[in-house]
Amino acid sequence: MPSTLVHVALAGLIGTALLADRFDTRAILFVMAASALVDLDTFLDLWLIGTHRAVLHNLVWPTLAGLALWWDLRREESYVLERWGARGARVAWVALVAVVFSHVLLDAFFNGVNLFWPLHDRFYDLSGQFLYSDERGFVQTFVEFDRAPDGTRTLSNATAEGSVGETHYRTGVKPTADGSDAERLFPIAMTGERFVLLLSGYGVVGWRLFEERRRD
Repeated sequence: MPSTLVHVALAGLIGTALLADRFDTRAILFVMAASALVDLDTFLDLWLIGTHRAVLHNLVWPTLAGLALWWDLRREESYVLERWGARGARVAWVALVAVVFSHVLLDAFFNGVNLFWPLHDRFYDLSGQFLYSDERGFVQTFVEFDRAPDGTRTLSNATAEGSVGETHYRTGVKPTADGSDAERLFPIAMTGERFVLLLSGYGVVGWRLFEERRRD
């Protein structure tokens, strides 16, 4: 699975691109930290089985936070604008985008997350591929459906997984579901692609920070 460092590296790339002229040390660190905080439910899994990739790895909280931010910014006396100004609003939006794309969706397309927890307790594994075949045309396997005898279509077992309490993702904090002894692995970059993402993410952020400091 992608490590927290990989998630943060991707958040750094997203933040650097979307912050634009609002980019500075505090802003990019806030965006990257927001992405990292999603993995805090790894520790909650020590007490509540199956809550890793559920309690914080979902689309419900970012959606609610986005609606609350949108509502606040439309008010005449916006809390965010009065306290942090337009810059703070931009940083908040970018942080939400980074959380969704650099962490929740990245994990959803790599072994799965509980996308709609707590409204709907079901892990969804969207791992797959998207390609063009000269024989089959465009093919995607991210979301697959089974057709029932009555003609209705449901998500296949390859897409929909178990619920909280039934699903365990191995981590260095809790390598086994029952707490038995096992090798504790703390991933950094488990594939070459993720290593390149690490280098590019932190490299881009570091270079932008260097440029900002040199400009000042």
